[in-house]
Parts: sequence; structure tokens; C-alpha cells
Amino acid sequence: MTGTAYDPQNIFGKILRGEVPCHKVYENEHVIAFMDVMPQADGHTLVVPKAASRNLLDADPAALGHLYAAVQIVARAAKAAFAADGVAVYQYNEAAAGQTVFHLHVHVLPRHEGVSPRRHVDGMADPAVLAQHAERIRAALAH
Repeated sequence: MTGTAYDPQNIFGKILRGEVPCHKVYENEHVIAFMDVMPQADGHTLVVPKAASRNLLDADPAALGHLYAAVQIVARAAKAAFAADGVAVYQYNEAAAGQTVFHLHVHVLPRHEGVSPRRHVDGMADPAVLAQHAERIRAALAH
């Protein structure tokens, strides 16, 4: 356990409740996946469980199986949608490890040989570009 309580007012909690819009690519009863607004690569997607937890350290183990099954689905689609050479999957736990939003989430980044990821703090992406990227992933999911 982290010793710190889950705060339902975090941005992902607000997205889950429909209070903040997102560019959704995938959803089932356990998870939602949407475009990261500060993408480190084209197609950078976040997969977020609907169950409340700060991170891996306090998550219900049953939720983790649903989460990572969805990560696999999204990673395959993102790789195909962006003709990527590979896919990086990142997950951070607590501020010291780089976590900035305290709702469990997994980053899925399509990666191309010789192309370094962008810095996550370089600013928000154009919403129209994010919408196009989301559509590409949704199309790949449909195949």
C-alpha cells in the first residue's frame, strides 16, 4: 500500500466520469484507452482501469489482469496503425518513479527504429491530430 488515499478528482477519474473529454480508442467494462494529450510518440495511448487505484501498488490484483489484457489489445492495434517496429509499454508508481497522475495507467507507445520518444512535457498535441491518431487505432482494432 502507498499510504496515500486515492483522489477521485484526478484527471483520469474525471475522464472516466465523462467530466473531461478524451480521444477514446477502446473501452470495455473494466478499462478505457485514450490518446495521451502530451504524446511522446505518434499513437501514444493510455490504458486506464475503471476501478479506482493510485497505481500498481494498491490495485486490486483482479483489475490488473483486465488492464494488461487491454494493454495487449491496444498495443497490437497501435503497432499496426502506425506501422511501428515495436511497442514500448511504460507504467510508473509514485512521484519518485515518474508518476504524475495518481490513477493507475499504462502508456503504450508505438516505436520506430532510430526514433527517440519526445519529451512528455513538451506541450499538448493538436486535438485534431489526436483525433486522427485515435481513428487510426480504432480502425486497426476493427481488423
